[in-house]
Amino acid sequence: MSVDEDARWLEWITKQFESIAGEDKEIDLEEFKTALKVKEAKRFFALFDSDGSGSISLDELLKALNLLIHGNETDKLRFLFQVYDVDGSGSIDPDELRTVLKSCLRESAISLPEEKLDDLTLALFESADKDNSGSITFEELKEELENFPEVMENLTISAANWLKPPDIHKKRRHTPRYLTQAYWQNNFRKLLFMCCYICLNILLFTFAALRHTTSGFWVMVAKGCGQCLNFNCTFIVILMLRRCLTWLRATWVVRVFPLDQYVILHQLVGYAMFGLTVVHTGAHIINFVLLTQSVSSFHLWEYLFTTRPGIGWVYGTASITGFILQFLICMMLICSSTFVRRSGHFEIFYWTHLCYIWVWALLVIHGPNFWKWFCVPGFVFLLEKIVGIAVSRMGGLYVVEVNLLPSKVTHLVIRRPVFFNYKPGDYVYINIPVIAKYEWHPFTISSAPEQHDSLWLHIRSMGQWTNSLYEYFRQPEPMSNKPKRLTTNLRNRQHQKCTQLSTKLNENHRFCNIKCYVDGPYGTPTRRIFTSEHAVLIGAGIGITPFASILQSIMYRYRMRKLNCPNCNYSWCENLKDNEMKLRKVDFIWINRDQKSFEWFVSLLTKLEMDQADEEPEGRFLEMHMYMTSALCKNDMKAIGLQMALDLLAKKENRDSITGLRTRTQPGRPDWSKVGD
Repeated sequence: MSVDEDARWLEWITKQFESIAGEDKEIDLEEFKTALKVKEAKRFFALFDSDGSGSISLDELLKALNLLIHGNETDKLRFLFQVYDVDGSGSIDPDELRTVLKSCLRESAISLPEEKLDDLTLALFESADKDNSGSITFEELKEELENFPEVMENLTISAANWLKPPDIHKKRRHTPRYLTQAYWQNNFRKLLFMCCYICLNILLFTFAALRHTTSGFWVMVAKGCGQCLNFNCTFIVILMLRRCLTWLRATWVVRVFPLDQYVILHQLVGYAMFGLTVVHTGAHIINFVLLTQSVSSFHLWEYLFTTRPGIGWVYGTASITGFILQFLICMMLICSSTFVRRSGHFEIFYWTHLCYIWVWALLVIHGPNFWKWFCVPGFVFLLEKIVGIAVSRMGGLYVVEVNLLPSKVTHLVIRRPVFFNYKPGDYVYINIPVIAKYEWHPFTISSAPEQHDSLWLHIRSMGQWTNSLYEYFRQPEPMSNKPKRLTTNLRNRQHQKCTQLSTKLNENHRFCNIKCYVDGPYGTPTRRIFTSEHAVLIGAGIGITPFASILQSIMYRYRMRKLNCPNCNYSWCENLKDNEMKLRKVDFIWINRDQKSFEWFVSLLTKLEMDQADEEPEGRFLEMHMYMTSALCKNDMKAIGLQMALDLLAKKENRDSITGLRTRTQPGRPDWSKVGD
């Protein structure tokens, strides 16, 4: 913290204290928890209560905090030592250290066996106890901390950071992201495209409005919005042509148009359609009101809800179809909002979005010119759908193996058709009739293209369909459906198909033959990853499934280039550049909330580490960086000992205690300024 921030924090503490303290101007333990919002309040309370009275005065509190802020390095180390010296004996014994480390693990949401906790305690204790006296003195702790420069650096910044609750950090005023130079550079194509899109809509509105100047202002507004709707309702069809967009990604078009942002553009066009329909409908209603007040012989309700006025090119149905269209578009917009899709109700989004078929049909009836805009894109869309249905029904796809992984992740292994070709990071739509006969859901392929016999999908249970999938395979099978042992072995050897006949290998792993349909693959921006020399892959939680495919593909290509000397065991990798593989360095950053979120992907990462184990550090092109946000950071006083213990044990065992990988899991979030250095 800066000097100004320290002063503001002390001012905040003073106000908190004065608002909570009673007439005696002192606070007890419970009031201390409320005032300072410190997790380990009891230990800090005892340290601040210098006279042992069972309460803290404002002078005692400010004196201790001033020492932490303005004290020298030794003062701050002394306070840290007192945190670990639970009984106040002037030394830290193994049991005291274990107690504090156990508390840190609990606060960090890290679950370790008791034996591993003992190993952590002994690793730190044996390293710090230089004279083997059975206890750690202040001088020994100070000497041990000097071996961890980053800890000493945190001490010199301000020890008050250890106590400062995160919610009172004042948010600094930053320039809005959309106004920064970096944003404009990174999104230049999208912004240029959006400018052209807006200009085109303005031109369409203007030309259409000018053709109806004699009909009045509100008719001009309605006709202008109607022409813009003709364009937007057609353009949104183009943004749904996933096969065409996947093909265009392999051409020069991807360097001109923002094809990678087609989902964002689809959403923006949807919002534009909603706004235009509201203005279009409102302008017509106002015009009908004006007509009923002048020369018209029809009432307002006749204009709005009947065909008597004869408005529209198909039996005067413009008003009726207009209201239905307004309702459908509004419903689709609401049901496609993030809160619906991410709250476990994806099916609501899925089924309401299928109303686009009715929207297009009603638009053809409603607007006399819409069919002219729609005929070509609509034909291509229909062709894509026919091709998709045909492809999904070919090949006789079956789910042949299922693994239920931690964090409610379902790993499906699907027999891969010979004709099914895809790129790393691509996704597919899958339909499993035994789960839901008519529902198709998109998931990223997590296996590498070089894996010719099967497709992998890792599916996190977050909604109705995904939860049904997980529960379907989690339920034990009836005894009558279990095959005999020899039958099982024979089927496993020969991979014979027995539809919906499953053999459970253990509680979370089974072989099966369950019919499924796959539509795809469809491309993503990750297709171009191999054309760059240095790639930084950043994922959080289940969002790393595209990188599972990419990392495996990288290692397959790496093995293909690996050469072995015929006269000795020395091996190396050819350092050749070509159009297929320009990649020379990959930084893989995975951020998770808790320890369990790492478990489902650890086996693959372990395999990747083993592939590079024999390489010299400078020859390893894949660097992994693991972060756990629930873990106490190194600038938290209690966490200093825990992170030191984890570092020491990882160095001793050559394995991280949290994930089991060789890569050390770091607490908190990445320092983005140092990524890729």
